Amino acid sequence: MGVGAVMGRTRQVGRGAKGSTALPLGRVLGHVERHTTRLIEGEIAHQGLTVDQWRVLDILADGEGHPMSELAGTIVVPGPTLTKIVDKLVDAALVYRLVDDRDRRRVLAFLSKKGQQVHADLAPVVANIEQDIVSRLGSDGSVLVELLGELARQYAGDSAGY
Repeated sequence: MGVGAVMGRTRQVGRGAKGSTALPLGRVLGHVERHTTRLIEGEIAHQGLTVDQWRVLDILADGEGHPMSELAGTIVVPGPTLTKIVDKLVDAALVYRLVDDRDRRRVLAFLSKKGQQVHADLAPVVANIEQDIVSRLGSDGSVLVELLGELARQYAGDSAGY
């Protein structure tokens, strides 16, 4: 079901006919992502975190421990980039790694006590930023987030942690 059908009206996405006001999907998503990232960066910078580092902390906050490959897929970065991100979090004592007891080839990442506290401090701030952005669309905002989440799951597969 498309966005227009869910929202009860038709909306054109992507390149439209001449004179259309619809913007290309990639441009729209990119603009919103960059704006959201800038807002979040402004609130987490005092902790010395980047948005990608925040995303890792947020995933690890469930306390379950996650394989590095899953983290890379979820935040959509190559494995070597994720390793650098996690290395910095380990250096800051926010994250630690353990070899998976069930599969000695896998390394799991966990939040440290300090990481849990940083996450607890920042999570409400980040949630408020995201809620403010979504609320600008009124009742359509939550529907949009739900639909984009479904699209992300389709692209990444259900193992990506969405």
